[in-house]
Amino acid sequence: MNVGRTRRELARVHIRWMIRRDMPEVLAAEQASFDYSWTEEDFLRCLRQRNCIGMVAEHDEKVVGFMIYELHKTKLHILNFAVHPRARRIGIGQQMVSKLIGKLSSHRRTRITLAVRETNLPAQLFFRAQGFRAVKVMRGYYEDSGEDAFAMQFRIANDARVETAEPLNRIAQYEEN
Repeated sequence: MNVGRTRRELARVHIRWMIRRDMPEVLAAEQASFDYSWTEEDFLRCLRQRNCIGMVAEHDEKVVGFMIYELHKTKLHILNFAVHPRARRIGIGQQMVSKLIGKLSSHRRTRITLAVRETNLPAQLFFRAQGFRAVKVMRGYYEDSGEDAFAMQFRIANDARVETAEPLNRIAQYEEN
């Protein structure tokens, strides 16, 4: 990575389906990103499910980010998403989210949902900048720590469904437009 990049300069990435030989780099990004990281078995168990998709972002022929999401009838649900700390703030995560948003359709899947740890302010701010909104607090959501999570969602413009009428969390004050 060229650390001397300006903030506006975006890294060019190739986003593709995750394959088995990506796992060491995916695990490295996962472990560098999270205190409670998934194991290889966690990834494999998830990816064996018919509705679960894994994608990776490559930069300079290295996997620098990944996302795992589920396909549901009316939405896509992000289960895991990370960009390796050495590759952050150059647009990789933004390009991955844009790719996922491009899979939405006004006829079928109209929103993307995810849960983010209450203490993970960088992730909350990142997804907020991508157009996601916090819609509720899920108390004791994470089994590993008992931590609360914010449910966040992105909706395409013509989808009127909202999980709650009013946001019920501390970051709601930043969401008024």
